[in-house]
Amino acid sequence: MFRISQYLRELAQAERDGRWPVPRRAASNEPPGPVVIWNLIRRCNLTCKHCYALSADHDYAGELTTSEAYAVMDDLRAFRVPVLILSGGEPLMRPDVFQLAAHAKAMGFYTGLSTNGTLIDEAMADRITQVGFDYVGISLDGLRETHDRFRRQQGAFDRSLAAVRHLRRRGVKIGLRFTMTALNAHDLPALLDLMREEQVDKFYFSHLNYAGRGNIHRGKDAHFAATRAAMDLLFERAWEAACEGRLEDYVSGNNDADGPYLLQWASARLPRWHDALRQRLVAWGGNASGLHVANIDNVGEVHPDTMWWHHGLGNVRDRPFSAIWADTSDPLMAGLKRQPRRVSGRCGTCDHLAICGGNTRVRAQQLTGDPWAPDPGCYLSDEEIGLRAPQVSAHA
Repeated sequence: MFRISQYLRELAQAERDGRWPVPRRAASNEPPGPVVIWNLIRRCNLTCKHCYALSADHDYAGELTTSEAYAVMDDLRAFRVPVLILSGGEPLMRPDVFQLAAHAKAMGFYTGLSTNGTLIDEAMADRITQVGFDYVGISLDGLRETHDRFRRQQGAFDRSLAAVRHLRRRGVKIGLRFTMTALNAHDLPALLDLMREEQVDKFYFSHLNYAGRGNIHRGKDAHFAATRAAMDLLFERAWEAACEGRLEDYVSGNNDADGPYLLQWASARLPRWHDALRQRLVAWGGNASGLHVANIDNVGEVHPDTMWWHHGLGNVRDRPFSAIWADTSDPLMAGLKRQPRRVSGRCGTCDHLAICGGNTRVRAQQLTGDPWAPDPGCYLSDEEIGLRAPQVSAHA
């Protein structure tokens, strides 16, 4: 996840104070364990066009039981995992989801919920509030017509927006999640307006990644000009919020070229802070798959992140997550943990490799079969990444 607002708040503070803010001291520059996105259930009441889990509205065999989930949590806590994001499918369709969430909160995890929102009525909102989720992310793919078409269900938008309002009235921290494709990019400005009108805390912009049902639609991925326009809009909104002191968070995911692009955007406007901002972005380090973010699917298989469901590392029924995550005998895991990563072609010679970390490896793997090939989703030009002459990929 790329925290756009965090960097622009620092930039706004630097402009006010005339010096770059001193970062808060931390016990470590890295989190003690990975953020774990846990797909508790694969079943979903929707069949969204870009679903990476290929979910449908029926039960799936072999999912972890409540007691097995508790055992996993014990291991995660001992492994110093700080954050659990409970996802699906639609996690609210799992009968014990509130029991598991309450247990996670009692153990001290920062506990998030990722939902489509359509099942959250007043009563469900009360239960979510009582558990004390730290954050609830609700997915919207555009305004009413666009969203309902993507979700393949009439009325989905109205129910999701109602969920936003139910939770906001109860003081729950909420965010909108938007995955952009060429088919819904036109709705982004209106969604950002909606965020502000509804007083939503956070906006998560996800680039389309080539996984699951999203892989089927990769030919309709938003072209680079649209991606750049979307990022410009997000940066402008986040900068406006930072300068005005608005408590709005804008973040992006699934394309770590966003880091170098923010540096370029900020340097064109406030060049004196280029070096300080670049240092902060290098400290971020870009793609975190296999490093600082992990995934456990509904049957207990561990993956480098949620977009690697086609590549399992081991199952928590056979070995603890902590043992699986530390094991680098798997070539993909070894390569993801290697810093810097041995990426090839334009990624390997990019001036910004220290910032983006080689970007999203699953796109390269899906299109070329080689996870270390250049990321085809990078929207920066050769000139912007420091290539002086045409480059021929070793994997061409």
